[in-house]
Amino acid sequence: MSVRVMTTNVLSPEHADWDSRQPVLQSTLAELRPDVIALQEVVTADFLDSGYALAWHGRRSADGVGAALASRWPLGTVAETDLQVNNRTEDFPWAGVVVAEILAPEPFLFVHNKPSWPIPQTYEREQQALRCARFIEEQRAGRRIHVVLAGDFDATPDSSSIRFWTGRQSLGGMSVAYQDAWEALHPDDPGHTFSPRNPLVREGEMFLETGRRIDYIMVRCGSHGPTLEVADCFLAFDQPVDGVWATDHFGVVADLRMPARPPSSW
Repeated sequence: MSVRVMTTNVLSPEHADWDSRQPVLQSTLAELRPDVIALQEVVTADFLDSGYALAWHGRRSADGVGAALASRWPLGTVAETDLQVNNRTEDFPWAGVVVAEILAPEPFLFVHNKPSWPIPQTYEREQQALRCARFIEEQRAGRRIHVVLAGDFDATPDSSSIRFWTGRQSLGGMSVAYQDAWEALHPDDPGHTFSPRNPLVREGEMFLETGRRIDYIMVRCGSHGPTLEVADCFLAFDQPVDGVWATDHFGVVADLRMPARPPSSW
């Protein structure tokens, strides 16, 4: 099995001339042909072709903005939990996690994680990471199944929540390990996905941004490492098309495949 995974925050349609941006999103996605996608800041998925099955986060902002998971393969069981961990997260109603069973030739779980975005909410993102990780384990229910985790995590690689995800520290008496696809292939490249190189960042609400990597694709590890191999990982929407930037985030694309032999075997 090989699978192309993508995560992208498309910047809600109320911002930055959606009528010009939507065709760029549509044409680029058609060219890249991801098998599964985690989409943030979406109102509709009209820019996707009709071959995708969709699982939406159940809650949205008052203006209809939310998140969705899309798959070219049929969806099996879909489960959701919110990430409303305290009163500071209430202003962001679609913070949540959707776990979908992807009925590919080799079925896997695709997890779309969207924690809180405000920069000072490190504690909240820690608690949200814990809730998400526990929810994933509940959905796995002890099955030997691949887990791919993706989304806009709004946290840098050295932050506590990402260190938790990548097995560098524990939180709340729990530890997990997921391989960061970008880091696996580009360990010396910061890979900023929210960057002042993008004029939509400089024109937006966070115009003093200096550059961060906050969007991720990860593969769950067993005792002997990740169960899928990262064959490729690259940025999308990191250049304008005919002068139009599709969104203020650079998307992340990863090609994952079954390893030549299972981890733990000589």
